[in-house]
Amino acid sequence: MRSMCSNRFGRWWEGDLPRSPAQAGPQTCAFARDARYRLRLFNGLDPCLRRGTDSWIFVTRSIAQACRTILLTAEPRAKIMAARAAARDWRLGRLTHGFGTPMPDRPARPEHPELLPPNQMPKRRKGGSERGRIAMIHALTHIEFAAIDLAFDMAGRFGEQFPRGFVDDWMKVGADEAMHFALLDRRLKQLGSHYGALPAHDGLWDAALATRHDALARLAVVPLVLEARGLDVTPAMIERFRAVGDAATARILERILSDEIGHVRAGITWFESGCAQANVAPRPRWKYLVQRYFGGCLSRHLTTRRATQPV
Repeated sequence: MRSMCSNRFGRWWEGDLPRSPAQAGPQTCAFARDARYRLRLFNGLDPCLRRGTDSWIFVTRSIAQACRTILLTAEPRAKIMAARAAARDWRLGRLTHGFGTPMPDRPARPEHPELLPPNQMPKRRKGGSERGRIAMIHALTHIEFAAIDLAFDMAGRFGEQFPRGFVDDWMKVGADEAMHFALLDRRLKQLGSHYGALPAHDGLWDAALATRHDALARLAVVPLVLEARGLDVTPAMIERFRAVGDAATARILERILSDEIGHVRAGITWFESGCAQANVAPRPRWKYLVQRYFGGCLSRHLTTRRATQPV
C-alpha cells in the first residue's frame, strides 16, 4: 500500500506501509507466580517493598525507575519478566509519570552472547541449512533483545518531553519486543540451540548512545531507520524460511512484522509531534538527523521498496 499518508501519518511521509492485520491474542502474560510478588501488587500499588519496623511499607515507583530497572537487568528471562511487569503496571496506573531517575548510558548485558565489533562478526550463512537458519534466528533474537532496552530507554529518557501518550506507546513497544525475544528464543531451543550460543554485536545500542541527548535524533534513527528497515527485509526472510519448510519460524516473523508496522507508525507520530513543538519541518529535519547520526548510510538504508521514507 503506497501512500502519501496524508491522514494519520502526515503529509511528509511516503512509502509502502502494509495494513496491520488483526492482533492475535494477548501480548502480555502474567509476571508473578509466587506469593511474594502477588503481595507486592496488593491494593494496586507498585511492586516495590521496604520493611518497616513492624510492617511492610508499599513504595510507589516512577516510570523512569521502572525503565531503569529493565535496562540494568542483564539476564534475559529476568529482563522479559521485568519488561512485561512494567508495561502492565503502567497500563494499570501503578507507576507515576515521573522522570527524576536517569537512564544508564549502556544497559547491562548477559555474559553470553560474546559481543564483537560489527566488522569482526562471522559471515552469516544462508538460511537453507539448519545451521544457517539457527544463525539467522540467533541474530534476530539478539536484535529483539536490544530492542527491549531501546523501547524502555525511549520511554524513560524522553517521556517528560512529550504528552503522556508517548510513554503509552513506547511501553507497549517494549512489551512487544519482549514477546518477540521470547518467541525467537523458544524457537532456538526447539532447534537445539539457545540465545548466547553465537556471537553478536551491539551496533543497535551504538545508535542509541549517539542520540541519547536528543529525542528527535533518537526517533529519526531508531524507529524511522532501523525498524523501518525491518519492514523491508522481513518479508524476504519469511519467504526464505517458508521455502525450506520452516513454517514455525515464518509464523513468528509474520507476527513480528505485524507489530513492527505499529512501531514505525509510533515513531512517525512522535517525530512529527516533536517537530511541531520545535517549529521545524519534519522532512528536512529527519534528513539532517539521519545524515548526522547514522553516518553515510542514508541512501543504502532508505531507498529500499518497503522501508517508509520521506518524500
